[in-house]
Amino acid sequence: MMMKIGFVGLGIMGKPMSENLIRTGYDLVISSSRPEINRDLSERGAEVVDTFVEIAARSDVIITMLPNSPEVKDVILADGGLIHGAKPGSIIIDMSSIAPIVSQEIGEALREKDVGFLDAPVSGGEPKAIDGTISVMTGGDETTFEKCLPILEAMGGSVVRTGDVGSGNSTKLANQVIVALNIAAVSEALVLTKKMGVDTELVYNAIRGGLAGSTVLDAKAPMMMTNDFDPGFKIDLHLKDLNNVMETSDAMDVPLPLTASIRETLKALTVDGNGEDDHAAIVKYYEKLANVRV
Repeated sequence: MMMKIGFVGLGIMGKPMSENLIRTGYDLVISSSRPEINRDLSERGAEVVDTFVEIAARSDVIITMLPNSPEVKDVILADGGLIHGAKPGSIIIDMSSIAPIVSQEIGEALREKDVGFLDAPVSGGEPKAIDGTISVMTGGDETTFEKCLPILEAMGGSVVRTGDVGSGNSTKLANQVIVALNIAAVSEALVLTKKMGVDTELVYNAIRGGLAGSTVLDAKAPMMMTNDFDPGFKIDLHLKDLNNVMETSDAMDVPLPLTASIRETLKALTVDGNGEDDHAAIVKYYEKLANVRV
């Protein structure tokens, strides 16, 4: 018999992830502040309840997919939070991207209630959330991970346990550093070639099969060249992740000069009103400096 799953955080990523769970055959318990989401998922078979406590009380596993550390702590640990309805032996999987130290704090609080915990942030953006091929980086004890692996595989194309609680979000921070710097590199290269009068699409096709080729190049260069920044992953959210990176690096006394630089770029874009754009819009910063559009 499949476990019943609660799901909190039915936004750009969470809603398609929940739909993949339903398609796989899981029974879902949900609660959204947006009536249209409740209605849509109810029509697909999800049970809609009013409170987080009710979600937890009705579920064997509860998944959270929320913006940042404060929201996750609030939903799980605050008055009226999941911890107050979770049954002993149940499991909470936080798939948000938050600070690793907060994941560890939440895991400890849940352990005292005999509730399991995994931190399992994801990468891939909305397109991969829709087709069920996101990468899932998971921290937690091996027994809990193995118990939840079929659930994670229903949403992800790659699911890897990276260590104990907190290691999932540590891995995600590394992922976000690499992605941000890759997008910046693609942006600089395309702006340079455009300024030199070379067709950027031809440059893209020429280099994508070589060492410069990457998933980031293939996903983001076409968006830059068509000026299509409909968000799969917003600049605001990537800035949030890099803030968590720098907070962690400060605590660990690890200098990250390149990451610090691209974080300032994201701040500038947000101030200019681009925070809701896809992070491919990093190219706008370089276009502005060079007075050219890719």
